[in-house]
Amino acid sequence: MGKKALFIVNPYSGKGLIKNHLLDIVDVLVKADYEVTVYTTQSRGDACRMMRERPKSYELVVCSGGDGTLDEIVTGMMESGFQTTIGYIPAGSTNDFANSLQIPSAMKKAADIVAGGKAFPCDIGRFNDDVFVYIAAFGLFTEVSYGTSQEMKNVLGHMAYILEGVKSLSNIKSYHLKVTYVSENGEERYIEDDFIYGMITNSYSVGGFKSIAGNVFKGRIALNDGLFEVTLIKVPRNPMELNSILAALAIRNIDTEYMYSFKSGSLSIESEKEMAWTLDGEFGGKHKKVVLKNEQEAVEIMVKK
Repeated sequence: MGKKALFIVNPYSGKGLIKNHLLDIVDVLVKADYEVTVYTTQSRGDACRMMRERPKSYELVVCSGGDGTLDEIVTGMMESGFQTTIGYIPAGSTNDFANSLQIPSAMKKAADIVAGGKAFPCDIGRFNDDVFVYIAAFGLFTEVSYGTSQEMKNVLGHMAYILEGVKSLSNIKSYHLKVTYVSENGEERYIEDDFIYGMITNSYSVGGFKSIAGNVFKGRIALNDGLFEVTLIKVPRNPMELNSILAALAIRNIDTEYMYSFKSGSLSIESEKEMAWTLDGEFGGKHKKVVLKNEQEAVEIMVKK
């Protein structure tokens, strides 16, 4: 065998279905002439550590888990200082980024793409000193993504996020923000307003719902263009405006008069008080100021030919 592959598995992602497909996936990789080393993660952060410490002899790193596992893989690779092509076998509750890359949820089919697809150079995001793959978000519903138990995600899937979010609507937090960003044509622009939610994305799918960002940006999303899609939802002035915002979210069309939307490769967001963020569905800390930068085509991920 002439090639070496490291297979990092989060055995607890989603409903733990990877356990039923592990041998099939390894068999696909072996048939593609890979010598496979399998490692099962032992705790949060373990996949990141493995990527950071991996030998350069691996020509492919395959990961199976949810978007949070993929985030750890990419973060660890960026911290290691050298690149290895990534194969992704989604096994989480929503698998937003896999949907954007058109990687199927059927694990055997995903493994076939890893073994016989093509390497796609994909953007990733810098968030202060951290890394995210497809979304950094704050505000309404943000705490849901890392506050919802894995058991509830397993049982309810995408609806877990909405149900948990609805429970918190009576206590919506707002944030007065100063946003400075570089527009698509290179001009520096400035926004100051009150917001209940914001997301900086590089994805067609958010929270398990396809085409939310796509509806806003009218088909202008590319995962390797060096630009984020930014959506900021303003504080509603009354219950009717809040209902309009929620209705727009429900029909996957948030391009309304209650929001800002623009594309940018670099922006900073300043808040008067500490604000909790989520990165790829995991807690990203509380910050008063964040600087986000798009690193164009920073990683290679296997996709369909």
